[in-house]
Amino acid sequence: MELICIGLSHRSAPLAIRERLALPEPQQVEVLQRLAQAPVEALWVSTCNRVEVYLAAPTARLGRERVHAELRALGGAEALEHLYEHEGEAALVHLFRVASSLDSMVLGEAQILGQLKDSFERGQGAGAVRGEMTRVCAAAFSCAKRVRTETAIGRAATSMASAAVQLASKVFDGLRDKTVLVVGAGEMGELAARHLRQAGAGRLWITNRTLARAEALAGEVAGVARPFEELLSLVAAADVVVTSTASQVPLFTRDNVSALSKGRKGRPLFMVDLAVPRDIDPEVGSLDWVHAYDVDDIQKFVAENAAARAEEAHKASGLVAQEVARFAKDRALRDGMPVLARLRQRAEGIARAEVERTLAALGDDLSDKQKKSIEAMGRAIVNKLLHEPTARLRAVGPEGDGNRLAGAAAELFGLTTEESGAAQDTPQAVQAASGGRR
Repeated sequence: MELICIGLSHRSAPLAIRERLALPEPQQVEVLQRLAQAPVEALWVSTCNRVEVYLAAPTARLGRERVHAELRALGGAEALEHLYEHEGEAALVHLFRVASSLDSMVLGEAQILGQLKDSFERGQGAGAVRGEMTRVCAAAFSCAKRVRTETAIGRAATSMASAAVQLASKVFDGLRDKTVLVVGAGEMGELAARHLRQAGAGRLWITNRTLARAEALAGEVAGVARPFEELLSLVAAADVVVTSTASQVPLFTRDNVSALSKGRKGRPLFMVDLAVPRDIDPEVGSLDWVHAYDVDDIQKFVAENAAARAEEAHKASGLVAQEVARFAKDRALRDGMPVLARLRQRAEGIARAEVERTLAALGDDLSDKQKKSIEAMGRAIVNKLLHEPTARLRAVGPEGDGNRLAGAAAELFGLTTEESGAAQDTPQAVQAASGGRR
């Protein structure tokens, strides 16, 4: 079966084109069932940044025609102008890189793996993902897990909100026993609050000019909503302040923050300003017990993290290459085993016939022990004859040598699929082909 990937993404197509192919789940299932008519298998992957179709088909041409027809019907002829295509090992590499978040807009983001698994389950439910595609996806998921385990690609923050929280955690060596105040319950405040909760912040307060919004967000992140009128008293009690309001003038000045120092008794205050215009006057940073950061400071931190992720991406690419090679080798072995099963059946049939002929010629004078020795000799010859080709097939590399060797064996010994029936591809036959050792 040939593996082929056809799709478009944020790299190749504008949002307007991607939107046309962003299908609701029921429609994805309908398309999958049209694409995956036996023996073809299909996987439909749809996220905000990509729509990709993976097919396992007898020929790439057959798969390509089916996918193009569907995409043309859904997105118009213009959609075809933005498609990319990967075939064979290149398709494998692409899928493994997508699963490992090496093809994402934000390197190392974790969401894509969950989205791929959802697509896989949907494909299985539709009957479109079967044997070959299941093996391919399982290997891709395993590769992604290895990348996240053996590299730090997912550990460095790349958004402003996550970077602010990571920086605060770094300063205090964790937030578990800290009191954190989020000022503003807009989009940025919500992101910051969620990251703070994930970081294990001790007490999490949310304040907002509209208390109802603070209460709604506090309910989602297991925090406590506090009235905006208490702003400065809340700051006095906090260890960390993350602010992101729409105020046109600074909420925090050197004067009003400096006035809080007496009650803090030298306890440091970490303040992050994610607002533009700024909520924190730059002069606040001149207080020796205040660590103040604005969006430019955080952006530098994000840029450093992005560079670190790029280094980790290089390591991850090496792991992907290893996993693709491992899968290709395993598949070559699977493809070659049926040929060995047929060869073993042929050899065992010949040996059995020759043993019976020999025993008949020797008559009834042989003892049971002598008869068993002759039968064992026949089996030993077969095992020794097939040991070397089995071992060589196990040792093949990922470049398709397994198929070449198996094809050569079938040609040399005149083996055909029909001569031994469909039973040759069963697990039992494959086990027998390897001499009972796997």
